[in-house]
Amino acid sequence: MKYLITIVGPTAIGKTALSIALAQHFECEIISCDSRQFFKEMTIGTAVPNKEELEAAKHHFIQNISIFENYTVGDYEKEAITKLEELFQNNDYAILVGGSGLYVDAVLKGFDEFPEIDTSVRERVAKEYEQNGITYLQQQLKEADTNYYDKLTIENPQTLQNPQRMMRFVEVCLGTGKPYSSFLNQKKNNRNFTPILIGLEADRAVIYNRINQRVEIMLSQGLLEEAHSLYPNKALNALQTVGYRELFSYFDEEFSLAFAIEEIKKNTRRFAKRQLTWFKRNENTKWFDYLTPKSEIMNFIEKNIKK
Repeated sequence: MKYLITIVGPTAIGKTALSIALAQHFECEIISCDSRQFFKEMTIGTAVPNKEELEAAKHHFIQNISIFENYTVGDYEKEAITKLEELFQNNDYAILVGGSGLYVDAVLKGFDEFPEIDTSVRERVAKEYEQNGITYLQQQLKEADTNYYDKLTIENPQTLQNPQRMMRFVEVCLGTGKPYSSFLNQKKNNRNFTPILIGLEADRAVIYNRINQRVEIMLSQGLLEEAHSLYPNKALNALQTVGYRELFSYFDEEFSLAFAIEEIKKNTRRFAKRQLTWFKRNENTKWFDYLTPKSEIMNFIEKNIKK
């Protein structure tokens, strides 16, 4: 039996430290599923594990691509599963860790298969979005797949503000003449491992305080300078993320620096709230307070492993 020990939870909760402790205990390697940490050019603002942490356990999918590459969650799924198959040849355990819920789901469950969409449709949707903004995409999805639009409105409203996701929904609808949701849950993805899901949580006030502290630490480490070096490429999809977007507005003289910093903290707190909402949907996750001794978490895992 192969086990994928999966650690989830909101940003700044301590997932990295726990993953390293578990990797050392089970003598295995770590697969990162933090979509912000994939990019070579982004270090401080994405809280990439430091040199000592990376040396303490073998990590995969940390700063492995460039912001200039087109890298999708589907690409990640294929590469992560291939890497896990390789790791499981010599080990019964591997660690999956990160706060990107969609990417966690990609590894644990896989995605539904969609037909190829004609390039002309994709270009037309992208052009319409460029000219008319996110409301165009929302209206198109509402008309082409009302049920899915309503579902997102209730369960995942932030997705309706995500241009990349929305363009994908709309191009599938227009390119196939069928609702996007009609392609969901059509295929079962077989996995050759058993997941053991561990969640870290804390009182909201504690999480928010840890986030505020992390932002201050990032600034002291040079986040402002890192963001400035990336500013010429601010339109890239990889850079449409909290911590950089707000500082780009400062460079554009839309925000004062003090306001930009407060916006980073506020938007990170909102992100953490969305992360918890996403991860709490999985009833198979065992939640621990972030201060729980690592030995207690290891004991729980050991009890769920069939020797």
